[in-house]
Amino acid sequence: MAWNEPGNGGNKDRDPWGQKGKEQGPPDLDEVFKKLTSKFGGGKGGKFSGGANFNKVGVSLVLGVLAVIWVVSGFYTIKEAERGVVLRLGQYSKTVEPGLSWLPTFVDRVTPVDVKSIRSMPASGSMLTKDENVVDVKMDIQYRVINSREYLFSVTNPDDSLHQAIDSALRFVIGHTTMDDVITTGREVVRQSTRENIEAIIDEYHMGIELVDVNFLSARPPEAVKDAFDDAIAAQEDEQRYIREAEAYARAIEPTARGKVKRIEQEAQAYQQQIVLKAQGEVARFESLLPQYQLAPEVTRQRLYLETMEAVYSNTTKVVVDTKGTGNMLYLPLDKIMNANAADTKPTRAANTVPAPQQPAKSNNRYQYPDTNSSNVRPDRFNTGRN
Repeated sequence: MAWNEPGNGGNKDRDPWGQKGKEQGPPDLDEVFKKLTSKFGGGKGGKFSGGANFNKVGVSLVLGVLAVIWVVSGFYTIKEAERGVVLRLGQYSKTVEPGLSWLPTFVDRVTPVDVKSIRSMPASGSMLTKDENVVDVKMDIQYRVINSREYLFSVTNPDDSLHQAIDSALRFVIGHTTMDDVITTGREVVRQSTRENIEAIIDEYHMGIELVDVNFLSARPPEAVKDAFDDAIAAQEDEQRYIREAEAYARAIEPTARGKVKRIEQEAQAYQQQIVLKAQGEVARFESLLPQYQLAPEVTRQRLYLETMEAVYSNTTKVVVDTKGTGNMLYLPLDKIMNANAADTKPTRAANTVPAPQQPAKSNNRYQYPDTNSSNVRPDRFNTGRN
């Protein structure tokens, strides 16, 4: 039965708070603390001095243990790939290098930042091009942290800020490029321009980030017109393939053509030199005949005629001689005569020449031989080189 229940009888004086039947109410906390102090020897004129000394030792021991725990809790380790940013009472203090360090607990706070790992952030979306077409673009951005202080405190959320910077730069570049360039030949230009714009935004906001690479994954038209654009791209690829094949054919043919041109040029030069030398030889020959012609014109003309006819008849195997006044035509089968004399490898001109019939000497006959007894003509002028 509780101490304050009706019918408890003499137990009413067992009130733990010392109320003894007084009006019930909340306990007096001051009275409770006085009783606890008296039990540990802290009251009534200091009669219990041993208890007071024990109280001081206990407090010192507790404070020492707390101090040890506070010191031990201040040790921390920064990994090799990290840098530690130390805040003292909420304000930037320093950047800690990798290794074991110590900071005062509840005063300093360290935040490790990975500055070695390469991070990746995708970017994609449907964007409007310069020629008012819609294209689906996907890119992948690789970056790393180079300044841990700027990465933590320059912007509120560096990763989200970088994502917004990528999206803004990519839409700006796509909006100033035609769809054909984005899909086909201008992909590298788009990639490089996007990287330059992202780096400009990062430098302006001091994000403490460095771009490692920007990969242009894909750029495709919407699904509704995908087939038509695939055909257009295939046609452009065929065009480039034909151009490369034509260039390869040109590289294969060009050396041969240049060789032929060089050969023709050399042949032309040789022919030119041949004609010039031949002409010079003819001129020299006629110049050498001029003094002989001046000494004996008729003999020289006869000699030139005979040499010319000899040169003409040496290239034919048949000779027809028309005799004047008789109406007869003399046929000389020189080919048969030459076959009959085939045993002789070098037939002389005398053996292959049939003398023409003698004509009466006339004053106007071109076949009249000159008078070798004339004192005005030297015998060596009639030597034609025949055996």
